[in-house]
Order: sequence, then C-alpha cells, then structure tokens
Amino acid sequence: MNKHKIINDPVYGFITVPYETVFDLIEHPYFQRLRRIKQLSLTAYVYPGALHTRFHHALGAMYLITHAVHTLRSKGIAISTAEAEAVTIAILLHDIGQVPFRIP
Repeated sequence: MNKHKIINDPVYGFITVPYETVFDLIEHPYFQRLRRIKQLSLTAYVYPGALHTRFHHALGAMYLITHAVHTLRSKGIAISTAEAEAVTIAILLHDIGQVPFRIP
C-alpha cells in the first residue's frame, strides 16, 4: 500500500504525510478517535462553521512542525531525518490522551 498521502486540510490546504511511520499512526484506531472529539466544544452549536476536531488540530500541528523543521534546516541547523521524524510523531500524538467532553 502507498503510505505517502496528501490530506486536504480546511485550514492549511494540502498536507503531505512525511513518513510511513506517521501514516501508520494516523491510520491507528486510537488516533482516528480524535475525529470524534471537538476542539471547540459546543461552539459549533452557535457558529455551525466552527467545527474543528482534535484530529484536524493534530494534522495542523504536524504541518506546522514539518515547516518549522524545513525552515531550521534552510538556516543551517543540522536536524537528522530521525530527529525530524521523532518531533513529527511527538507533535502528532500530543493530544492522543484527550477525553471527550460530556455534559451530564
């Protein structure tokens, strides 16, 4: 299976999944459950267009760290491929322990 994917994000446009390991993490059920957790809680009830999930948030964070690594490398800072992959995985999984907000 081709693990080099491009995701169309509503905020950042096209996001390239940079590593096969990252693709495998995105496909994992624990990560996919972030699709059901709203980042903005109940805001979508007042502003229907304000739908943003932890899944969207994690992909956006991955996009930003990818660009940060690229910028640092362009300025001469040595960042190995292993370091870039590790920081990408770390930022992608920073919300993995989130629990959905529930109103009693």
